[in-house]
Amino acid sequence: MTPVCGAGACSTTKRVAIRYWLGVASREHVLRAVAVGLVQASHGARAALEQMGESDGMVYYSPKTQIDGRVLREFTAIGRIAPGIVHQGESAAPSSYRPWRRRIDYETDAVAASIRPLLTVLEFTRSDPDWGYQLRRGLLEISRHDFEVIRRQMRRE
Repeated sequence: MTPVCGAGACSTTKRVAIRYWLGVASREHVLRAVAVGLVQASHGARAALEQMGESDGMVYYSPKTQIDGRVLREFTAIGRIAPGIVHQGESAAPSSYRPWRRRIDYETDAVAASIRPLLTVLEFTRSDPDWGYQLRRGLLEISRHDFEVIRRQMRRE
């Protein structure tokens, strides 16, 4: 396959449009992912990560501090999908659970930001009083507008 080049990088995939993703995970899980430069979504499902391409934007929303922790409702990490393939990782759990992961370049200067001031601005929340229901899937595609609004907010605080 002929490489497709753009934005200073080449890929052997035909897809060239950048997409934007919102993943949902507790802050504790997000901080672990940031520490090792990996992204995991939808409980480690492979299909979710295979939708993502190089340079796609990814932001994590953490409804809680831990799975059974206190309510948080913050964007906790943001970055771009790095070159590479989806791979199966090892889990710290003493089970056969082996989640699928991808490399990601997180923005190290980003800080956590509350979703509350953005509820009327973000396209995926402003016209839906039940916006949180769609987050139960663990991963959803968002608009470039929403990604950039969140990114600006995470650099402001």
